[in-house]
Amino acid sequence: MARPRASDYEQKRLSILTRAARLFAENGYGGASTTMIAEACGVSKALMYHYYSSKDDVLFDILDHHLKHLVDIAEAASQSPGSAEERLFAISSALLDAYRGADAEHQVQISSLKLLPTAQQRVLKSLERKLVAIVSEAIAGTIPSIAKRRDALTPLTMSLFAMLNWHFLWFREGKSLTREAYAKMVTALVLAGAEAAISALGRK
Repeated sequence: MARPRASDYEQKRLSILTRAARLFAENGYGGASTTMIAEACGVSKALMYHYYSSKDDVLFDILDHHLKHLVDIAEAASQSPGSAEERLFAISSALLDAYRGADAEHQVQISSLKLLPTAQQRVLKSLERKLVAIVSEAIAGTIPSIAKRRDALTPLTMSLFAMLNWHFLWFREGKSLTREAYAKMVTALVLAGAEAAISALGRK
């Protein structure tokens, strides 16, 4: 008979994911063991296996939870009222806000997704592609002339992600720009550069 789940099972699972993400970010995926995760969570290794059968499963769940959250908030922002430009800003702002307190998860996504088994990578990369598609469609909505120019649209989309994704390296709360102001700057830079990108690549 299967062991019944405790009423706080989900809360404890999310706590494990948060602490494990910090360990992976600080020590690297290879440098953090299941024992270290259990100790950081204040539980026994045996109890850890009640939640996760392997370290790969912990990493997968960290990234699956993180990416699904990003997709959900980006989808919601893409449906916000206003102009196409305002929706693109809403997406950028929502993503930056979602990164608040999630630097470890973000670093782990960048550094360790590729270390998972192929089947798990496939699931996570599908979520990444969905997120990219939402942003790409938003950019195309602001400038119809770029919608069919994948040679320009794709680099612009990834450039926007680069500016948002790597902000954790320098951004400090309460100093310089706010998250909202930075989201406005990123959105303006991408939109201002779109027409120039088409010109640089040659109009078709």
